[in-house]
Amino acid sequence: MEDYDKLMVGDQSTDGRIIIADKDRLCYLVKSGSKGSFSIRTISKQLLGEFIDYYKKNPNKKAEDARVELKELSDIDKYEYGYNATLTAMAKMVLDPKNELVRKGNPAESSRAENHLLKTTGLQQIYYGAPGTGKSKTIKDLTFGESVIRTTFHPDSDYASFVGTYKPITEEVTLRDCYGKKVIDEETNEVVKEERIAYKFIPQAFLEAYVEAWKKLGSSKKQYLIIEEINRGNCAQIFGDLFQLLDRNEYGFSDYPIVADKDMQKYIEKEFAGWEITNKDEINQLYGEANMVSLIMKGERLVLPSNLYIWATMNTSDQSLFPIDSAFKRRWDWKYVPIREGRDKETNAPLNWYINTGDKQYKWWAFISKVNELIGSLTNSEDKKLGYFFCKAKDGEIDADLFVSKVIFYLWNDVFKDYGFDDKDFQDEEGKILSFDRFYEDKNGKTNVDIAIVEQFLENLGVEEYISEEEEEKIDAVPSNNETKGNDKTKYSFNGSEPLGKGDLGISIIKQYLKEHPEMEYSEIKETFPDSMLGKELKLIGLIVTRQEIIENAIERYKQRAYGFYKKDRKFYSSDGVEFYVSNWWNITNIDSIIQFAKEQGWTVEPTK
Repeated sequence: MEDYDKLMVGDQSTDGRIIIADKDRLCYLVKSGSKGSFSIRTISKQLLGEFIDYYKKNPNKKAEDARVELKELSDIDKYEYGYNATLTAMAKMVLDPKNELVRKGNPAESSRAENHLLKTTGLQQIYYGAPGTGKSKTIKDLTFGESVIRTTFHPDSDYASFVGTYKPITEEVTLRDCYGKKVIDEETNEVVKEERIAYKFIPQAFLEAYVEAWKKLGSSKKQYLIIEEINRGNCAQIFGDLFQLLDRNEYGFSDYPIVADKDMQKYIEKEFAGWEITNKDEINQLYGEANMVSLIMKGERLVLPSNLYIWATMNTSDQSLFPIDSAFKRRWDWKYVPIREGRDKETNAPLNWYINTGDKQYKWWAFISKVNELIGSLTNSEDKKLGYFFCKAKDGEIDADLFVSKVIFYLWNDVFKDYGFDDKDFQDEEGKILSFDRFYEDKNGKTNVDIAIVEQFLENLGVEEYISEEEEEKIDAVPSNNETKGNDKTKYSFNGSEPLGKGDLGISIIKQYLKEHPEMEYSEIKETFPDSMLGKELKLIGLIVTRQEIIENAIERYKQRAYGFYKKDRKFYSSDGVEFYVSNWWNITNIDSIIQFAKEQGWTVEPTK
C-alpha cells in the first residue's frame, strides 16, 4: 500500500472540493467542501491505502458499498469510513492524476525549489577508448582535490561487493561465566577478554559514496564514485534495483526512489543519525512528499543526491563477458578519449618516451602511430589500437622485456591472431614469419628477449629512432639556416622555383599556405603547423611563435635559436592581429614533414642536383 503516500500539500481535486492542507507520516489534513462550505478532516494514510486497494479491485462500486464491505475488516478505526465521499475523491486523485488531480503545490515551497536547487549535468559519465589512452588519468586529473571513492568491476563482482552485505568480523568481547558475570584473571585481577567471530553489515563503494554525498549536500561539495573497467562486470547483476536510481531529474536527484532492504536501512539510519538537510523542503517538493527527506535519512528510501557523480572507464577492446544493454547505456553520458601523444600535466610538453633495445632507442609515439596504422588497415577497427599509456615507462624508458611481455604479447594474442601474419611487417629479411616465440631466445638455459627480432619488427614498421641528448647537441650546432646536416646539401624546387635550401624551402611552403588562407586566426595557424613538425619541439622555442614568446624564452640556452626568428621575411600577422614568426629550423631529420604537407596541398617539391 504505497499509493496512499503520493499526494502532496496543495494538491486539489479537479472539482475543487478536496484540498490537501497538510500531511505527516501517518495522516493527511484534508479541506473538504460540500454545498459551498468547507470542513477540515484528518484522513489516516493507512485507511486511505486500504480504500485505494478496494477501489482498484472494484472501480464501479459506490462509496457507500466500500463503507459497508470494509467496515470492521481490520483494526483501523472504521468510523472514518463515514468520510466515504472524501476517500473516494482522494482515491481518484491518486489513481487517475491526469484527470482527477490539480497539482498546485505550496507556492512558497515551489519558489524555494526554483531558486535554490541548481540544475546539474555530467553526473553519470563513461570515459571510453582504446587501452592506454589515459582514461583513468583523465578522471584523476578532473577530480583532483575532490572526494573520490574508487572501485573496479570484474567478472565476480556482484550487488553485495558493490553495495554492501553482512560479513564475518573478529571482535573483542568480555568473557562471562554461566551466570553472566565477568571472568576475572586471578593473577592479574583483570577482566578476561577473548576474540569472537561476529557478523556486521559492511558497506562497499556505492553505499560509502552514497552516504558521503548526502552528508556533503548542504555544503555543496561533490562526491565522486569512480568505477574502473565497468564493462568487465555484469552491470545488471551488480546494480540490481539501483539501476532505477540512475534516472536523474534536471536537478540531479533520482526520478524514481526505491525502497532499501532492512539491513541497508539500519546502516543508513545509523549513519544519518543527527544529520539535517538544509534544503529538505525543496527536495520534498520534487517528489510531492512532505517527508521524503525524512524517509531518506531513515534509510527507508534510496535517492541519489545531486552531488553524487558516478564516473566510469571502459576499454573498447576488452572481450567483455557481460554485454551492457541499451537501457543501461542510455543513462550515461559517453566521453570518447582519443589516442594522442602523452604530455606532461604541468608543462604540457610531450613526454618523449622511448623503447630501449640496448643497442638502439626508438620513439614510443612513433611506434604507437605506426602500429595503429597497421592495426587499422588489418582490422578496420579502432577498438584494438594502443594508447600512449598502454605501457608505463620508467624515467621515459620502456625496456625490451616490458615491450615484448606487454605490447608484443597483446598484439600477437589479442589483435593480429584473427587476421594472420601475411603482411611484410611480420616477416624477417628472409621472408620468414615473426611468430611470437621468435621474440625469445634460449641461451645457456635462460630465456631472454631476442633483441634482433624486436628491432626487426620496429624497423619493418618504419619506427623513427629516438635522438639522444648528445645527438640533440650535435643538431643544435648546425648553423641557424640549417641547410646542412652532415654532408647533405640537397636543394629543392618548390612549384618550379629556383633551388632552395631546406630552411628556405620550409619558409616558402608555410608562406604560400598563409598567402592562400589570409582568414586564419593565430590558434588555427598553430594547429596547422604544430611544433611536432620540427621533430624536436622540446629543444626549440617552436615552429610558430609570437614575438612575446621569443622574448620570454630568449634565455641563455635559447639566445642563438631565438635570434633567427626576428628576420623580416619570417614575420607575419594573423587575421586576429597576432604578430608571429616562423622558424627555418629544417634539416635532413625533419624536412620530410613539411614536404609531405606541401604535397597534400597539391604542390610540387622536387630535389635538384
